[in-house]
Amino acid sequence: MDRWTEYELFVNTAELGSLSKAAEQMDISNATASRYLASLEQRLGTRLIERNTRRLMLTEAGEHFCRSCKAVLAEISDAEAAVNATTVAASGTLRITASLSFCLKHITPLLPEFTRRYPDIEVQIVAANRYFDLIESGIDIAIRTREFEPDSAITVRKLATTPRVLAASPAYLQQHGTPTAPDQLAAHKLLLYTHANNMNELRFTRKGKTTNVRVRQLLEANDGQILRAAALDGLGILVQPSYIVHDDIEAGRLIKIMPDWELPLLAINIAYQNRRHLPGKVRVFIDFLVEHFRTVDYEKRWSGVSGSNGSASPARYDGETA
Repeated sequence: MDRWTEYELFVNTAELGSLSKAAEQMDISNATASRYLASLEQRLGTRLIERNTRRLMLTEAGEHFCRSCKAVLAEISDAEAAVNATTVAASGTLRITASLSFCLKHITPLLPEFTRRYPDIEVQIVAANRYFDLIESGIDIAIRTREFEPDSAITVRKLATTPRVLAASPAYLQQHGTPTAPDQLAAHKLLLYTHANNMNELRFTRKGKTTNVRVRQLLEANDGQILRAAALDGLGILVQPSYIVHDDIEAGRLIKIMPDWELPLLAINIAYQNRRHLPGKVRVFIDFLVEHFRTVDYEKRWSGVSGSNGSASPARYDGETA
């Protein structure tokens, strides 16, 4: 049996909700498709799909394996497209969306070098703290902080992870004191991000133990730059990804609070449409951005500022836009 065909059949079955439809799409018989799926489940030693006469459902193991298969197949597709496109010049209009903070910090500064390398690409940036439908909005690339997309037509590629930190200005801490434990936050003024999942509940980890605390905001905003400005003005303690306040903490404009307590890491991902042949303009920008992050090693820089002791909790989606 061809293992790659098994993986492709499994993913197509999961996406179409039908083994027969997946077989038809791949131009193989239903009997052959059943043998491929049975071979895959037998080799893995677990059932991936529960099926009856009315519907088909992925098991828990099947859901995890499907996400991994999709990522692997996408990587292979990208690699093939890259080889096929080596002789084709990248050109056209490239529409990119990300939060205002990410655009200011990690897209706009790269444009002079990117446009020098690829002068035939026109860049359009849509700065927004919302998740556009890529296909309906004509978006080529989105920078997002959710680990997988509900739309199977979208590929997700990890760019980096960033700690989330609490920080305040020296003036605020001088006036109100510096909290050293989560339960002390109730006496402080918090600056919170509107789109965070469970905005008023913070989950802290220290030495393997986790504690949840309820907090109340003095200010909430739907953009990290508003919260950053408010914190710099001494209004309160912000809760933001490290990449937004990294430079301020290094310069001493903001002080990181409770460095021995860790909030969940935030995953920063690149999302783009699944295509058999990825357009050159999309491929070259993704490669350019990934290489830049690898060269600068932002994860190491951000973790250094976060005070991580090397035992950071696994990255997970916490409901925020990058």
